[in-house]
Amino acid sequence: MEWRKPSACGDGNNCPEVAITSDAVYVRSTLLPDAIAQLTPTEWRDLLSAIRAGEFDV
Repeated sequence: MEWRKPSACGDGNNCPEVAITSDAVYVRSTLLPDAIAQLTPTEWRDLLSAIRAGEFDV
């Protein structure tokens, strides 16, 4: 899988990474690269929508 992280992370070591395939989206942290969450494309779209809507802002 090709893992990608946000450009804002630069060389940081505490960043989210995402790998997208035709069937699923995989998400992990650079701090725990073996802990991988698998999402369906619909779940991924819902997560991005929630983030953009500020649902996780503290």
